[in-house]
Amino acid sequence: TPHSFAIFPGGGAVADATFRQTGFPEASEHGAPYDGTLASGLSCAAMTAAMLTVTSLKLVSSSLHTRRQSSFCKPLQQGMRQQAVQVHSTVARAAEGEPILRLGTRGSPLALAQAYETKRVLAAAFPELAPEGAVEIRTISTTGDQRLEISLAEIGGKGLFTRELDVALINKEVDFCVHSTKDVPTVLVPGTELCTMLPREDSRDVIITPNGITRFEDLPAGSLIGTASLRRQAQIYAVNPNVKCVNFRGNVQTRLRKLKAGEVNCTLLAYAGLKRMNMTEHATRILEWDEMLPAISQGAISFQCASDDEATLKYLRPLNHRQTFEAVTCERAFLASLDGNCKTPIAGQAKVSADGQLHLIGLVSSPDGQKIFRVTRSGAASDAATIGKDAGMEIRKEAGEKFFEDMQDYVQAVQAANEKPTKA
Repeated sequence: TPHSFAIFPGGGAVADATFRQTGFPEASEHGAPYDGTLASGLSCAAMTAAMLTVTSLKLVSSSLHTRRQSSFCKPLQQGMRQQAVQVHSTVARAAEGEPILRLGTRGSPLALAQAYETKRVLAAAFPELAPEGAVEIRTISTTGDQRLEISLAEIGGKGLFTRELDVALINKEVDFCVHSTKDVPTVLVPGTELCTMLPREDSRDVIITPNGITRFEDLPAGSLIGTASLRRQAQIYAVNPNVKCVNFRGNVQTRLRKLKAGEVNCTLLAYAGLKRMNMTEHATRILEWDEMLPAISQGAISFQCASDDEATLKYLRPLNHRQTFEAVTCERAFLASLDGNCKTPIAGQAKVSADGQLHLIGLVSSPDGQKIFRVTRSGAASDAATIGKDAGMEIRKEAGEKFFEDMQDYVQAVQAANEKPTKA
């Protein structure tokens, strides 16, 4: 079989000998010394060989016994035992006809489209994940999905679409979660990480109107714009303070149905979501960044996994798209430095150019759009987190702490997007 499980403290004679005992190719064929990860596959032959390899850990441990004076020896053995348990769990699950990976997701049509895309990508990269049932999709209802009558700012901001998924991950009901990264808080549940991001989709917003109007400036006074996003609200009011933004939540299909029924005169959606569901024909016009700067992490799908679950991480990490990861890391650092959530009108987008340079545009506004602070930063993509943090601190200094305090008080006073702001 071309697939195998191998857990070794290093290359050389011990690894070669153990490979020979299990019938696997020479260790040199597998590359580098042990780095804390597993190389694996789960064909029938591989599962049998994997069990033999776990048994061979005893041989490896014995050889390590003679080197107990080395400082690395004990932690290494502990790590090997931990990963042996993970291997055994994965092998046993597959042998019993259970899924190799359990994927947690929200149940909205867009979330499910992203989950099935994830399943397709995994199957293409790992043959053992291609058979039906190898990757199981488990839908989990979140608070954000259940409380549609209340604006995001009123019921707690970010985390509304991830809390129940976090619980499932911590309780090992799922092996990893698939997220729209813009919904993920900047502070994750301890012991977990965003390990992988797929290539980013077009991150721009679209305007949707039944009468073909393509600019917010052209909407008549009193027009109702359906949006639960303070980011969108603030940028709309900045160019047309005579319209009224009202709470407008639900999945893509629900929002389009409400628009068609005449509940509002206009709404906005992320272009990425429409593309993933093959519904781009509903967009009246795509909005450029200088018209409507997108949300932090918009258009990026990410995977969240337990940091010590190497049996799952070995499948997820190879799928990571570096440029997307760097750009989103920068944006999330920008958001974190501003203590941003759904109660804060914050926007930001970063891109990594062909020469490895990262370029960030950030924006913070009052909910009424009357005060807007912008920032641009560039630097090496390897410094993504620092670039984002420094940009956020620059805006904090320019705006002053009182601006952020007043903004939070104001948001609570007007119940976020449910009323038109009147404060200057």
